[in-house]
Amino acid sequence: MTRSYFAKWLPSGMQSMIAGFAAYASAEAVTRVIRLVSIIVIARFTSPAILGTAALTLSLFELVRVLANAGIGQRIIVASDQELDAICNMARRLFWLCCGLVALVQLGVAAVLALIFGQSDAAVMLAVLSAVYLIMPPGLVQIFLLMREGRMAATARIGASQTILDHIFTMVLVVIWPTAWAIVLPKLLTAPVWTLLARRARPWTPHLTAGRAPAAAFRGMAGGILLSEMMTALRAQADKLIVGALFGTQMLGVYYFAFNAGLGIAQSLVTAFGIVLFPHLSKVSAAAQRLIEARRAVMFGAALFVPLIAAQSALAPFYVPVLFGDNWANSASYVAIMALGGLPLFAAASLGAFYRANQTAGVEAKLGIAATIAALGGLLLGAQISLSAACWGYVLGMAIVFLPRALREFSARPATSLSPERITT
Repeated sequence: MTRSYFAKWLPSGMQSMIAGFAAYASAEAVTRVIRLVSIIVIARFTSPAILGTAALTLSLFELVRVLANAGIGQRIIVASDQELDAICNMARRLFWLCCGLVALVQLGVAAVLALIFGQSDAAVMLAVLSAVYLIMPPGLVQIFLLMREGRMAATARIGASQTILDHIFTMVLVVIWPTAWAIVLPKLLTAPVWTLLARRARPWTPHLTAGRAPAAAFRGMAGGILLSEMMTALRAQADKLIVGALFGTQMLGVYYFAFNAGLGIAQSLVTAFGIVLFPHLSKVSAAAQRLIEARRAVMFGAALFVPLIAAQSALAPFYVPVLFGDNWANSASYVAIMALGGLPLFAAASLGAFYRANQTAGVEAKLGIAATIAALGGLLLGAQISLSAACWGYVLGMAIVFLPRALREFSARPATSLSPERITT
């Protein structure tokens, strides 16, 4: 049966969005197989201590990298046709400025890590990864133009190609050089591939006659999106720093494994769902219709994700020792708990896409702050009991914020769905 066969049964207007998500899901299915093999190889050739060092480096890298997402690309997606050229011209300059500043911030973090905390190995790796920010800008405008045009299959292929190559490099390096460098270095080695593929998929050069939009044109979305992305990164990375500080590097390796094996699959899928949903909703000009489209999409996503997440959690005791080896069998309970975190993450991705399409990113940011406090606070409280309780605290902290808000937002009447905080641009 073909995709077109199923498309005729879908609500009108949703075919393109679901086709875009199908492209991401297909790419994710391939990358998940490679990632699964990669995790197995890493688990068999490294120790929790090595994995813990890599986790520290990559967690800090992800925390710093979020600063590069300041709503610049999202402004391209929601731009009108008349202002698009000027917006893209200014976005190009802002991308270079932003990435350069972030590279300097990461070098500063690396220096602090070495001089104050004595983590010289992680500091050197973090400093090396700062070069990624000098490789990204030439492809950023192109990526967001692809998203604006609804060419999600192209962006999915680009992301999947980089991720697959990352995992292949990791597996090869781990086998011949079983150190934390083998896990960290591929992030830098594959960055040029992403940029080259983006430029090839969507050729673009600045339209000089259009001039540059004022920086103020980006201000409406920048603050809310940046703060929201910072909260997302903080929830996804600071938990590991807390676990490492309270339980030590070896237990951090166990938690890092459980996070990736348990939450990693659902996290990448729901993130892809939010990426596809945002430009889909941005095309809808009427607020009432946008809510209807969002509700349809969320119902589709729930029908897909809820059974998947439940099965992954319930079956963890069976597949963890088989896939990852007996050394990780005791981590199955942690994997089962972390897998349930996919449910609030699905709610968060849906809400984020909806608020950004409404240009009310400030609401998303406030919700993200509440969820971050709840998740990390729950983790800290649970850590006073055990690592298992810490995992439960983290998952439940996100759930009590995102799930009730999603239920409230997507069951609201269309006429009252938008917040008075809507930002005009």
